[in-house]
Amino acid sequence: MAGTSIAPNHLTTVVLLMSLSGAGLFATGNPVLANWAAGVFVLSRFLDHFDGELARLQGVSSRFGYYYDYVAGALGYGALFLCMGLGFQDSWLGTWAIVLGMAGCLSALVSMFINVGIDRVLGEKMDGDANGYPAFAGIELEDGMYLLAPITWLGMLMPFFVAASIGAAVYCLWSLWTLLRLRQTSHC
Repeated sequence: MAGTSIAPNHLTTVVLLMSLSGAGLFATGNPVLANWAAGVFVLSRFLDHFDGELARLQGVSSRFGYYYDYVAGALGYGALFLCMGLGFQDSWLGTWAIVLGMAGCLSALVSMFINVGIDRVLGEKMDGDANGYPAFAGIELEDGMYLLAPITWLGMLMPFFVAASIGAAVYCLWSLWTLLRLRQTSHC
């Protein structure tokens, strides 16, 4: 694609539309559509890695594209939590499904801003790009989202949703603590 007229932001837009579509299918509460939702959402997360690489290959990296990718990812994750909550509202979770969905959605959106702040602090320290997502042995925290499809297909979506919603809130708080700590040490 490097030699085509397809721009990295085109890919970001396709990924955003795919993730919103996948998330929307979860809102139906239909188990068959949830299986499709999981496949579409995981595929969107996989394709999310292509826009940055295409930008590097085409030599068109931009500040807008960097932030657009962050916003698109956060909107996709936020929609995922919210739509799962809507889909589970008629389950034994009841109103708690909406509360968990909203908590996960809000955490995803707030974490986006916090991670941009972390990237800025780390970028200033390293004179280059940085990534605020925790990683171990080359595997980032968000790579766990690839498990969404098999978990859904195995019928374990509800426990995953509960754990992921709580985990998103914990991650948001951890990210905030990390940002505050980084800012404090960068001023010393």
